[in-house]
Amino acid sequence: MAIKGKKILICVSGGIAAYKINILIRDFVKQGAEVQVLMTPSAENFVSKLTLSTLSKNPVYSDFYSENGTWNNHVEFALWADVVLMAPCTANTLGKMVHGLCDNLVLATYMSAKCPVFIAPAMDLDMYQHPSTRQNLELAEDFGHIIIPAETGELASGLHGQGRMAEPQTIFRHIESFFTESSSLAGKTVLITAGPTYEAIDPVRFIGNHSSGKMGFALAEAAAERGANVILVSGPTNLHPVHENIKIERITSAREMLEVTSKYFDEANIFIASAAVADYAPKDVASEKIKKNDDSLTIELVKNPDILKTLGEQKSHQFIVGFALETQNEEANARQKLTKKNLDMIVLNSLREEGAGFGGDTNRIKIITKTEETDFPIRTKNEVAKDILDAIETRLSNNQTNITF
Repeated sequence: MAIKGKKILICVSGGIAAYKINILIRDFVKQGAEVQVLMTPSAENFVSKLTLSTLSKNPVYSDFYSENGTWNNHVEFALWADVVLMAPCTANTLGKMVHGLCDNLVLATYMSAKCPVFIAPAMDLDMYQHPSTRQNLELAEDFGHIIIPAETGELASGLHGQGRMAEPQTIFRHIESFFTESSSLAGKTVLITAGPTYEAIDPVRFIGNHSSGKMGFALAEAAAERGANVILVSGPTNLHPVHENIKIERITSAREMLEVTSKYFDEANIFIASAAVADYAPKDVASEKIKKNDDSLTIELVKNPDILKTLGEQKSHQFIVGFALETQNEEANARQKLTKKNLDMIVLNSLREEGAGFGGDTNRIKIITKTEETDFPIRTKNEVAKDILDAIETRLSNNQTNITF
């Protein structure tokens, strides 16, 4: 019973789908969850506080102050919750959430939340399909929030299409699956590398690549959500981890990345090398900025240490995952890397695939082990991260490796 004892904060906004929340609250409470309900002022037009309070067995709040003048502390609500569920989430509330507008108790609580946030949108067909709504949902997903997609059916306006809030049973399954999944890596240490490395030419110039670090950060968040203690070793990026279980070590060069990953490698149960490490670095780094005096400039490069190969040779109990970004002979090169670097699994993607590679929010991967390979469709990097962790856990649980915890 993954739900039992969990603290679920349900934030109800003003849409006709609010009537479904009664069923959802009842089911959460029956399974032993603690439920606290907050409402936007307009939500009171669709469902009563008395009903929600009776079902949740807790007072329901919609304003910053109670009638007796007591302050309803939005920070306390936010810190209390194991998850926040925005349901129904109207176009108005969604827009305010992702753009930092805060004019009611629900939004103030949302902006103070440190826990995972689930969003169950509900609105009319044209509103759901509007570019602003689609963009806001993408922004919410970029924040790390979990979208429970609207369903297709008859809408309050009389139109038929996508926009109905997911049924209570569907929302319940999403939350239940999250709590089941969120303990699957509890007690494990996951070491992840992310982003590019920069190899200095002089104090202002470097050799680098276009890696954004998004894949590594998505893996770190997904692993932390499953209960892992995550050590994220990141090259230069403008990204920041959200989950409190992520310890970040920021580095610049390949040699620094090797030094830091080596420091944590022995304690890691799983090592995922998603960083795009520079293969070569300038042999000599100028102490002063190189002036533009000649028509050409020759820089001698030397090979960087191979982080993955070095740690693969030291492997004892770790499950090691590498990445292969290829432009030709993709599968053959990935399989060679899998064997040569003593990996348990390699994630292959190609710069020739639309929607894959550096910088974007999507990826298309193939997961390869010594005995099998699995293709995946193009998906968001957050979804890809979950696919990779699912594959790791499946192989560990099926004893498809000698690694044990």
